[in-house]
Amino acid sequence: MKAIAYNIKPFEKEFLAIANRKKHEITLISNNLNPDTAIFAQGKTAAIISVNDEVPADVMEKLAAAGIKYIVTRSSGTDHIDKEAAAQFGIKLANVPSSPPQHAAHISEALQETANQTIRCLDLWQLNKCAGKACVCAKGCRGIVLDEVK
Repeated sequence: MKAIAYNIKPFEKEFLAIANRKKHEITLISNNLNPDTAIFAQGKTAAIISVNDEVPADVMEKLAAAGIKYIVTRSSGTDHIDKEAAAQFGIKLANVPSSPPQHAAHISEALQETANQTIRCLDLWQLNKCAGKACVCAKGCRGIVLDEVK
């Protein structure tokens, strides 16, 4: 699957690369997603965003026009995403809460787990499956994934 990851910090690149294992073609950019940077999604199927990326209806429309069918956000909440607009444009949503533990020794483990779950969403979508517990579509399907993707 071709994906674009917005708002990527330098320290996140290695975690995503390890999780991805060259399965998906991911373009990493440090720019926030906004009406001007949505064009970078052209030809991609999925967008990976963060809580700092606002996705109102106009940005959702531009992402859909660029070919985006899936969005996974690396955030606890999804208030920064217009879910109704996503449903209108047929874009499926998932969120992977990123909450590093208190101890510094475990922060890298938490960052790797966030990256692993992000790639897992791409894996499931590539197989035309629901993102399971990560699903946050407007329909609220929260589908159960019976077949684990390794």
